[in-house]
Parts: sequence; structure tokens; C-alpha cells
Amino acid sequence: MKNRLLNICILCMVFPFFLQAADTHSVYNLRCEQEENPLGIETGQPCFSWQIQAQQRNFEQSAWQILVADSPEKLQAGNGNIWDSGKTLSSASILVPFKGKELKAGQTYYWKVRSWDKEDSPSRWSCIHTFGMGLLSEKDWSNAKWIALEKDRKDEIVTIGLHGLANVDRELKGKKIGMYRLPQFRKEFTVQKPVKRATAYVSGLGHFDMFLNGEKVGNNFLDPGWTKYDKCALYVTFDLSGQLKQGGNAIGVMLGNGFFNIPRERYFKLLASYGAPRLLMKIQIEYADGSTQDIVTGTDWKTTESPVTYSSIYGGEDYDATKEQTGWMQPGFDDRTWNKALDTGWKTRLLSQRSAPLTVRDRIPTVRLFKTRKGQWVYDLGQNFSGIIRLSLHSKDTHPVKLYPAELLNPDSTVNQSASGAPFWFGYTPKGKGIESWQPQFTYYGFRYVQVEGAVPAGQSNPDGLPEITEITGLHTCYSAEDVGSFHCSKPLFNQTYELIDWAIRSNMASVLTDCPHREKLGWLEEAHLMQYSVQYRYNLARLYEKTFNDMRSTQAANGMIPTIAPELVEFEGGFKDTPEWGSTFVISPWYIYQWYGDTRPIETYYPDMQRYIDYLSSKADNHIIAYGLGDWFDIGPESPGESQLTSNGVTATAIYYYDVTLMEKMANLLGKPDDARKYQELAARIKQAFNRTFWNPSTRTYDRNSQAANAVALYMGLTTPENRQQVFDNLIADIRGRNNALTAGDVGYRYVLRALEAGGASDVIYDMNCKYDTPGYGWQLAHGATALTESWQAYGFVSNNHFMLGHLMEWLFSGLGGIRQKEDSFGFKHIVIKPEPVGDVRDAQVSYESPYGQIVSDWKDNDKEFIIRVEVPANSKASVYLPSADTKQITESGVRLEDVPGISCKQEGNRYVVATTGSGTYTFKVKKNK
Repeated sequence: MKNRLLNICILCMVFPFFLQAADTHSVYNLRCEQEENPLGIETGQPCFSWQIQAQQRNFEQSAWQILVADSPEKLQAGNGNIWDSGKTLSSASILVPFKGKELKAGQTYYWKVRSWDKEDSPSRWSCIHTFGMGLLSEKDWSNAKWIALEKDRKDEIVTIGLHGLANVDRELKGKKIGMYRLPQFRKEFTVQKPVKRATAYVSGLGHFDMFLNGEKVGNNFLDPGWTKYDKCALYVTFDLSGQLKQGGNAIGVMLGNGFFNIPRERYFKLLASYGAPRLLMKIQIEYADGSTQDIVTGTDWKTTESPVTYSSIYGGEDYDATKEQTGWMQPGFDDRTWNKALDTGWKTRLLSQRSAPLTVRDRIPTVRLFKTRKGQWVYDLGQNFSGIIRLSLHSKDTHPVKLYPAELLNPDSTVNQSASGAPFWFGYTPKGKGIESWQPQFTYYGFRYVQVEGAVPAGQSNPDGLPEITEITGLHTCYSAEDVGSFHCSKPLFNQTYELIDWAIRSNMASVLTDCPHREKLGWLEEAHLMQYSVQYRYNLARLYEKTFNDMRSTQAANGMIPTIAPELVEFEGGFKDTPEWGSTFVISPWYIYQWYGDTRPIETYYPDMQRYIDYLSSKADNHIIAYGLGDWFDIGPESPGESQLTSNGVTATAIYYYDVTLMEKMANLLGKPDDARKYQELAARIKQAFNRTFWNPSTRTYDRNSQAANAVALYMGLTTPENRQQVFDNLIADIRGRNNALTAGDVGYRYVLRALEAGGASDVIYDMNCKYDTPGYGWQLAHGATALTESWQAYGFVSNNHFMLGHLMEWLFSGLGGIRQKEDSFGFKHIVIKPEPVGDVRDAQVSYESPYGQIVSDWKDNDKEFIIRVEVPANSKASVYLPSADTKQITESGVRLEDVPGISCKQEGNRYVVATTGSGTYTFKVKKNK
């Protein structure tokens, strides 16, 4: 009997394996609206995506079927009562649109998918996934009210932010604004029946933390993302289904100011106030018996001042632990001394926060503790990053502690906030009853060092009996986008550069792509398109760009102009208000989203607004030349960095204008608008002619002042004439070589320098430019102690030391050195190009990118005898692999002569490459070298 049971157990374990082995493929990584099991969907036609795991090479999907139901039981039974697509003959596996019944607000839906291969063999059904609809109209909020602790002070409302002390003093005449008390709210309710589902929809402005029965809901930081609040505000959706308990429950919410209300105290880059912090919430409970219950914000909620006594997105945060009220987040708390919440009567457009939240990504320990010449204690965390601190201390009294974060140190070893916004500090008043811990909730900063005032490190001399700090840990906060790319190579400098850029990218991924995590925190738009490829190789930003596009639309002027920042929380002047290289993000980035993710919807949605922007640029043109704005910002010239020094503004502005128009032609064709396409084609031809007439010198055969930026933009945008193209390319290389391989291009130009060099087969020049420590660049910054990419190539201390605007080498590390690209007419990496470019002393590289179809890998090694590359191509896509050889007989794949490998087609490209085109699978190519 025992043996029989043992045999049955073995069969039970082995039988599923045989079943699985019989399957040709399976579907996995299901996404709805590019997120796994999303909440708060507001489109009536969400799009579905999936990836395919296939055993055999060259897998192609021939058909798919999707079922959507309003209950898991129906779906499990195969009843797609909301949508049954039927077997659909199509290879599409990304962004397949829903075409079922009308989707209802606040409803959760369940879906699954299966696919068929070329032989018409189906996969098994996927696991069941879900998506939850948001609140689609005002009535769906069930009469929830925006509530507050205090009334708005109407004479202090400033919705167009004020910048500069002169403007502030002129408008406010010395008056402080934004000095509202920071509230906390509570509401008790009873659950008396089994709960099927509970969902919370929350907007707390500026930012909120929500608690249920004493536990924080979610791990989000600085929810919701910042917007132009009089145009729209975001709400966040949480699933509370498993967190409610039978009987009494209590909701608690704390609010911070964020950009909604910036107090005129301490440091501020701009001043704005939409009124007192406020809360809007609806909790929707569905019971197992089919009944429902809504808990909404109103005057029946209670409120009081929170222990957060000061909150500023620019100035810091103070917390007084002596004001804590024990148990206030729990049911049964006595809140009779609290106030009734006020109904503000405020309204704005509400949108679901569909971008991923900010979270704590890393915990960064102190690596060094030292005392300044003035006697202050400073904690060195060893890394410049965006975030907050976690403070642990032991205190016997309520002596307040101040913590000053900073990127840099002064010569006397004190912290230096001069370029990052001063004064900024975190303040904590302890209870004075022993060991305590605290971290800020509603602000953040960019820093490496923390200087202490009012406390001493534990174990140090403490004659005044000050609180003793047992630990300071950095909490690196950033946008929680999925990591999709990895890079490593044999050259330490390139690995260090990769990390340098990556820290700056992460530190500036908030709810907008910020310029810096301290003094401004604004969404300067040129970075959003110039660095888009670089950042998308590392992180999935599809959902963040959805917000970026809405931010741009919400700030587009009546005349079509797109400002340099979005959301436009403050109006700057001159080039800082309107620059074509910045505003053109509205045209360029939607096209890049289509290229990377295959998503046409941003183009479809914003096309009329893009047209208005093109019309605006045309109105600013003089004979098709645009010559205003900041130009090649922060290039290297004879003066301190700022506006372009080496390249005329008209070169980069007109080149971007031309690029915009060529993309508009492509988008018009994509949307089936031939008349528009013809119009933009003709306009582009006139701009190109004007550009060459104005900036090309036929006697010297140079553009403008022959700068790196001028030559590069002309090459990349296709503005050169065929007979001059090689000359311009030679001019670019000659300038670089003539400067001993030093760079000069800035924020706008450097990306195009790298793109033009890579496209021209000159990655050796890119290598030489970026292997230097003795001239400004990445090596220079590392040699001068930078741990995140700095605002200036020179790593100057008088500007930010955590900017990602110059991080364009990241793109080349993936596309050039790693070789992962896609064919020009491919979208979503359907047809991959793998063309690594070994240069200099780089002997190997391991690079990967998680495309919409799955993981792409380029892992190569190069030595005197052979070049070896291992390639992974995801199912339902194909790749063209460039192998450095003039003879296919020199190449094998997994030990078999390349010509004998089934499913691979080969062609010779010049005398440098054999191009092997293949479908999905893992391949190892070896190329023998001639002795």
C-alpha cells in the first residue's frame, strides 16, 4: 500500500510535466493598458497584451482569442459574457483593443487569452487576470465632497506661479501665503457582512497618505502626481478587499502641501497656492450578497491639525511627535474634540492616476560620519540621490532636531545647498520617551550629505544631553517603472558611466520627468524627447508619457504654443517660456511611443493639438527659419554654460521644426490623412531649402559655425543634401578629432552627435570621446567625485549635481555597443536589429532589453581568434543579426555551419557583415577571424 501511494505521488508530480512538454507554447505576462491587473482604467476600449513562451525556434502566432467576464466563475467556465473575441486570425499580441459590451464605472472585470501557432495548435488558456474601471463621470463619485480643515483665503490664491523675488514682492507685497495648517481626517464605518470587493478612489491635494485601521494603504510616495490643478487633478485607486474587517473600521488620511500649496517660507523656486489642502474620497464596498455600500467624504468626517507642522515641496518638512494622538487611525478613537470637515465647494476635472506611483526603491546606509571644522556632525551616504531620510534616535526630552541635506560640501566641510535650494531642512521634535523613528511624508530632496543640528551621533560626547542619533538611512524615492534593460561590459569606465547616468535618471523620474530633485522639480520638456530612447532602454515609461502628454495639452496656449515646462506651474520669461527644442516634445514623443510600444493612441488623441503647435511654429518662422529660444543649452564654450554659445539658435530650432514636420507627415499617413501628409511633405521641403540657403556656406562647405551640434542635427534630421552629406560627416569627425576627441555639444546637440556618429559607422569616435578623464564629460565628472550625472559637463558646483539631461551615452551603450535596435519600419521591436559595435579595448558586453514581445539579449565576446555572440529573440518577433565577416563559411550557429541552419536567411552587406535574419529563439553565433 505504501509503495502504491508512493507511485501515485510520483505520477502526480511527473504527469503535469508530460502535459506541459506536449504543449508547443504558452502565453504569459498578460497586460491590460500596459499594466498587470490595473485599477482605475478610464478608457472604454482598453488594450490587451501578452507574451509567448515557445519551445521551438521561429515561433509565430497565427491567431488569438480573448474572453472577458464580469466574474471569475463565468470566465473559469469559458463564458466571456462581456467579450468573446472568438478565434481571431492575427499575429497581434500587443495592444489588442477590447471590442465587447460597454464597461461600467467602478466594475472589476476578468480576462484570459490563448493563442495558436503556425500549425494551428492552440496554447492552453492563460491564468485569469483582472482590470478595474475607474470613476468615469462626476455622478460616479456618489456626491463625495472636497473637504478641508480650513477655508481658503481667497486673497492668497495664486494659480499662475510666481517666480523670482522681484515678482513675488511686487505681487504679494511682503505677504506670506500658503501658511495653512496641515490636516488629518478620519471616518469610522461598520462592515457587517462578508465583503466581495472594496475599492478606494482617493485624491488628497497636494499629497496624501491613507491609512486603514492603523496600517498605511499601499507603499506609494507623494500621491497623487502633480498637475496644473485648476485644469485637472489625479485620483489614485486602491484595492481594499482583503483589508476590511468585520465590525468597526476606521479610515485616516494625512495631507501635505506639494505643489498645490507652496508656503512662502524657507526656500521656494516658485510660489503658488490653490487654497488649503483638501481631500476627496469614495470607498465602494460590494458585499457577497450583492448589496453595496459607499463611504464618501463630506462634513460628517472629522478633522484636526496633524503633527506635520510644516510641509513644502521646496523647503522641507517638520514633524512634532508630541502632537501625535495615539489610536486616531483606529476604530473607537474619541474624536469629540476634532472639528467637522469643511465642504470646500471646489471642483476640477478628475483623472485616474494611471502612471506608476513613486516608491522607496533603495535604502542607502551611511558610509562615513565626520565632524566639520565648525563642530557640526555630517553623515555621508556615499551617493547623490533623490529622496528622504529615515531617522532613528534616542531622546529623553523634546529637543528639536534639524537635518540639512545637500549634494556638496563647502571647503569647511559643512553642507552646501547653494545650487540646490536653500534653506531646506527636515525637522523632527521627539516625544522624549526613548527610541523613536521618523521619515518625512510629503517632500523630498536631492542629496548625499546630511548635516545635523540639535543632536549628536550615539556614542559621541554629549554634554548638553541632546537627542542621540542611532541611525540615518537614505530612502531613495523614484517612479516605480519596471526595469526593462541591463548593461555591462568589460570596460569599467563605461559601467561607471552607465551607473552615473542611471542614478540621475532614477532621481528625476517622479510624476513628471524633472530636471533636478531639489531646487526646481519641474518638467523641462526637452529631456522628455532627447533622453526618451536612453530612458526607455532602462525603464518602461509608456504609462508615464500618458501623463506627460496630458500635462502638455493642459498647458498648451490658445495660440498653440507649448511652453518649456509641463505642467506649467509657473510662467517663465523669454526662452525659458517658449523654446522650439522644448515644446517639440509634443510632436516627437508620441511618435517615439509608437516606435517603442506600437501604441498609436497618443498620436490619434493629440494629433489636432500637434497641428496647432506646428501652425504656431510656422507663425514664428521668417521665410521658414525659426531663430529664437535657448538653443543648444549648456554646450561647452568660452563662457559659463547656459544658452547656446557655439551654435546659432536658428540651426537647432529650425532643424527641430523640420523634424517635427517630417514626423507630422508620417503620422498623417498613419492616420489615413493623405491631404495632411502632402501638406507637411511640401512644408518640410521648403524648410529644408531655407535651412541650407541660410546656414550652409558653399565656399567653406560648412554649416553655421561648423560646431558639433550644427553638423549633427543637419545629419540626423536629414537636412543635408546628398552631395554634401559625407562632407558634413567629415566635418563633424574633424572637429572632434581636432579637439583631441573632446566634446562641445550640449543638452540638445549631444544626442544628435552620438546618433550621427553611430549611424555613420563611427562608434570608434564615440568611444574615444567618452574614454577621457582630462576634459569635461562623463570621465571628468567621475574623476571629480560625481555619483550622479551633473547638470554641466564640467561638474560645476554652482549648478545642479543631479541632472539627466546630458545622459545620451546611455542610448549608445544599448544600441551601439550592445547593438540592440529595431528596423526602421518596425514598431514595438517586432523586427529587431542586433548590430553590436566592438570598439577600443572593450572585449565583451552583456546587454538586454525587455521589449513588448519579450526579452532581447545581445551577449558578445571578441578576441583575436573569434567573435562570439549569444542572441535571444522573443517569440512572435524576428531579428537581423549583423555578424562581422565577409564570408558565411567562417560562421557557425551552435556548432553548425550557418548555411546549414534551418530557418536562418543570410545576405552579405558590403565586405563587413553577414546579416543573419531569423525568428525567435536563442542562438550562439561564432565568427572565425582570419589569422
